[in-house]
Amino acid sequence: MFLLDLSHTSHTRARTGIQRVARSLHVTLGAAGCGITWDPHAGHWRKLEPWEAAGLQSTAPAAHRGAHWPWPARLRGRWQRLSRQAPSHLPATAGLIVPELFSPAVATALPALLATVHGPRVALFHDAIALKFPEFSPARTVGRFPAYLQELLAFDGIAAVSADSRDTLLDYWRWLGLTRTPPVIALPLGLGQFNVLGENQPGANPPVVLCVGTIEGRKNHLALLEAAASLWAGGRVFRLQLLGLAHPQTGRAALERIRALQAAGRPLHYAGPVPDATLHRAYAACAFTVYPSLIEGFGLPVLESLAHGKPCICSGRGALGESARDGGCLTLDRVDAPALVAAMDRLLTDAPMHAALVAAARARKFRTWSDYTAELTAWMQTLPHS
Repeated sequence: MFLLDLSHTSHTRARTGIQRVARSLHVTLGAAGCGITWDPHAGHWRKLEPWEAAGLQSTAPAAHRGAHWPWPARLRGRWQRLSRQAPSHLPATAGLIVPELFSPAVATALPALLATVHGPRVALFHDAIALKFPEFSPARTVGRFPAYLQELLAFDGIAAVSADSRDTLLDYWRWLGLTRTPPVIALPLGLGQFNVLGENQPGANPPVVLCVGTIEGRKNHLALLEAAASLWAGGRVFRLQLLGLAHPQTGRAALERIRALQAAGRPLHYAGPVPDATLHRAYAACAFTVYPSLIEGFGLPVLESLAHGKPCICSGRGALGESARDGGCLTLDRVDAPALVAAMDRLLTDAPMHAALVAAARARKFRTWSDYTAELTAWMQTLPHS
């Protein structure tokens, strides 16, 4: 059995990239996995309780990213700590998987957990955006990140979500002068099973351009909004739909611009975070998607768009270039407003090109979450346990 650390994901309804990875691993591990959490109130590691396991299955959208502990759980944990109740033992394990960007509190508790695991201990590494683009990252994340990259050295192996993320981590460790580091592989993420039969229906009139992703600085929504405003001013007819949770700090400017364009009567709809069923319907109804992000560790919305048979405009660099290279995307060297104007205008007006990208997207084969989990656990068995 593999222990799966869900300390944050089991206490939030947010479905940002990391939470979606963690939830998908929980599902595909099935009986071979055991979800665990660091309980800060009780002061020990434990198996998930029924209310936490139920939260992992919730499809209700989240209003914020933060973790929520109901008062009964807090009081129960504090009573266990005050009464010095011994924590229940975790099951015997074949290894440990840590899919989250863990907090300082979890990092402090990790050594005790790592010491009890009989089998390889592996962490997923998503990105180093806080290092590369600190201006687009929350100050607390930027300050925390160097310590996190050092804490990863305690694991037996690191599964990076892309070759770009793998190379970034190894380059950072080399820059520190480290010579003994755990092995790092690039293992691209999986996708859910999408039923795209019947989704190749005639496009809406006017066509819908969809953008899926959290509203935050590095996602570059301001450039997309400026591009859309320019196209509307030039007479191009389309609707722009945005889906995703907004970051209260780095997404503020984009939210203000969204409200200004809506007040001006532009056909722009922002729905915030939505359940998966609504997300799939949005993919089915759009003509194509735009993912204007400047930097990603992976970029799930690009592959989700392609898996629905819908072309995607995105950067051709870094991890996004890795996802786009097998077809279905219109890639850009620069993801600024002029480049987005040209790309969006082309897909709105060039029917043969749009059809070719649709065909290329539908011809692609995608790794499922079951494939990903099988590859991850098979690799773990090759690792020496320190």
